Amino acid sequence: MAVRRVGIDTLRSYPTGKDSDVFGRRKKKGAAEDAAGEAEQVVDSVDTEADEEEEEAGRERVRLEPGPRPDGPWDSSEVRDPAEGRVDLGGLFVPGVDGMELRVEVAGDAIVAATVVLRDSAIQLQAFAAPKREGIWGEVREEIGSGITQQGGIVDEVEGPLGWELRAQVPVQLPDGTGGFQVVRFVGVDGPRWFLRGVISGQGAVQPQAAGLLEQIFRDTVVVRGEGPMAPRDPIVLKLPNDAQMVPEGVQQEESSRFSGGMGQLQRGPEITEVR
Repeated sequence: MAVRRVGIDTLRSYPTGKDSDVFGRRKKKGAAEDAAGEAEQVVDSVDTEADEEEEEAGRERVRLEPGPRPDGPWDSSEVRDPAEGRVDLGGLFVPGVDGMELRVEVAGDAIVAATVVLRDSAIQLQAFAAPKREGIWGEVREEIGSGITQQGGIVDEVEGPLGWELRAQVPVQLPDGTGGFQVVRFVGVDGPRWFLRGVISGQGAVQPQAAGLLEQIFRDTVVVRGEGPMAPRDPIVLKLPNDAQMVPEGVQQEESSRFSGGMGQLQRGPEITEVR
């Protein structure tokens, strides 16, 4: 499994000065010293070219076109009947599995995210508009990682089952007022004019090998981008299912307390529960 640590500078060794001999040999000027100077210039040029190539590779990684998605998540044009076996949230069709709870997050008057709760784990799903020919997950990963490290957290960039993801220890305030860390996984996939982000919490983040069902839910989600104009990174707005049952706020807090380091940091609005 490939791992890249986010936020750690790469150390490089640089050549020492050509006048480092202190034993009286500096008087031996001429061809030897000129050759040394030319060699040093070559080394400096190689270092500069390597730096430029590394920076360009980073930019290319950020700006890659969306790759193939043979296992999903799916665009609405790729699925014959998105509603089959899925909950219709408008901008997302979320797979339904036995025993899951489906919660939605409200920003102002708009529903912008859905969270699937399954036993002691959860995955928050959120879709965004994206450029037609440019993926944004690489850039978003760097921004998330930078924000977490600036807060004192720790982030690893890992090539996991869903592609490149971030596995983070995020600083949080515990119920007793002391500081602690919460383990979270950030996954993402670029699609045609959209980007789907998942945030896995609970045991699915602490023990990634136990997150297989959450990862399958992410893969089998269908995104409905729509044909209207949207600015890149605008959230794709969701809607409540027709048979949604509102859960009182007090019940919401009791339910979320089941998670050991699970979802405390997520900001949630009204919730719905779908029993499958």
